[in-house]
Amino acid sequence: MTRHDLVIVGGGTGGLVSAQIAAALGARVALVERARTGGDCLWTGCVPSKTLIASAQAAHTMRTAGELGLGAVEPTIDFAAVMSRIRDAIARIEPADSPQRLRAAGVEVITAEARFTGPYTSECGDRELRFRAAIIATGSEPVLPALSGLEDAGPLTTDTIWQLEAQPRRLLILGGGPIGCEIAQAFSRLGSRVTLVETDSRLLVKEEAEAADLIAEQLRREGVTVKLDARPRAISRTDGGLRLEFDRVGEPPVEFDRVLVATGRRPRSSALGLGSAGVEVDDRGAVRVDRRLRTTAASIFAVGDVTGLHQFTHVAAHHARVATPNALFYTRSTVSEVIPWVTFTDPEVARVGMTEAQARERWGARTQIARSEYAELDRAIAVGRLQGFAKLIADPRGHLIGATVCAPAAGEVIAELTAWISRGGHIRDISRTIHAYPTLAEGPARAADDYVLRRLRHSPARHATGPILGALRWLDRARR
Repeated sequence: MTRHDLVIVGGGTGGLVSAQIAAALGARVALVERARTGGDCLWTGCVPSKTLIASAQAAHTMRTAGELGLGAVEPTIDFAAVMSRIRDAIARIEPADSPQRLRAAGVEVITAEARFTGPYTSECGDRELRFRAAIIATGSEPVLPALSGLEDAGPLTTDTIWQLEAQPRRLLILGGGPIGCEIAQAFSRLGSRVTLVETDSRLLVKEEAEAADLIAEQLRREGVTVKLDARPRAISRTDGGLRLEFDRVGEPPVEFDRVLVATGRRPRSSALGLGSAGVEVDDRGAVRVDRRLRTTAASIFAVGDVTGLHQFTHVAAHHARVATPNALFYTRSTVSEVIPWVTFTDPEVARVGMTEAQARERWGARTQIARSEYAELDRAIAVGRLQGFAKLIADPRGHLIGATVCAPAAGEVIAELTAWISRGGHIRDISRTIHAYPTLAEGPARAADDYVLRRLRHSPARHATGPILGALRWLDRARR
């Protein structure tokens, strides 16, 4: 039996960052991964999807070049080449997440299924490992809804869509969350006829309503059929392909060739033997953790998607930075509640902190709102990207508690706003910060400028400045 300071189960982002930190601290650490290191982000998530989006963006730019005074060109789409480029991007990034790099850093990498046999032991293939502490970082997996005929339709998920060899002529996407919206726009720009079906009354239900509406409008403008408040009833085969029928009477069916299911993911925890270690999970299979990411077993921590918290790569990395020292040295670091995220549509939707509705539920009319439109931003006008807005949300004293940027490069802009919220910054701090001109990052700053000017116009101090300015004018004339 081998004894380690730390055993990590799962080789995605959370596991990789945990292993690198532990090894750098001199710990005896083992990382157990059943398949390949890199996780969903590298193989089936962030890297392939953003590579696909880049190709789709180039195609869209060619079609819309007339808006910039150039000749518009209908691109020739080589879908096989697009998919090959995705594989090339993965291959270029993969060495950074490879077992070789981990071993060079001092991590023992074990390729096996891991199963806990107690709070300090686990079976990994034919080996038994003993540890002082462990971190569960097994991620999540797609969930297929209970829809009649779906299984027979050969559904694609975010795990399998990257294996496509031929571009679907008619693509149906179930789920109007971030993944569904991103893939819908990308495949539409590459030439597929896309239908996006969402059971809710709007897309992107976690975002500001106006951001969701803007994205729905943009998708429709680009040819995506967006069906909201639509409840699928059954899928059946036809002579020409497949058909989706709906519960609502009179709702016309959708004809399609392939279907992508993007209705959610569930934590990957069922095969880990967590009960033997005293680790509790909720009814979704999410591992229960406290703010230090410790599970109900004092020696075992969990990070990333398996916790059922925010399912983002950057959150998994943040979790790893909190959980690893806590697990090794009994420190008491806690996770941040200031979490930014981005939906990589065009325009992008980036958010951190509260929405306006959440803030008004707490403070009502005392909630402070600052907003700017990108149609009035100099850089947006210059590059012909007029759609979008920046919204800053503050408590009654003006301290920033949330922000949404729905605009080009919103994902780059949100980092500054995350930092201000983390520091307890005020909206006026954003106005006072120098932003390079002309940039798209000025959007939130212009919103902050407008907020400051409105406050000055309605400030009681303004009534006192009139006599002072009058006296100064008199003094100036006297000096002359």
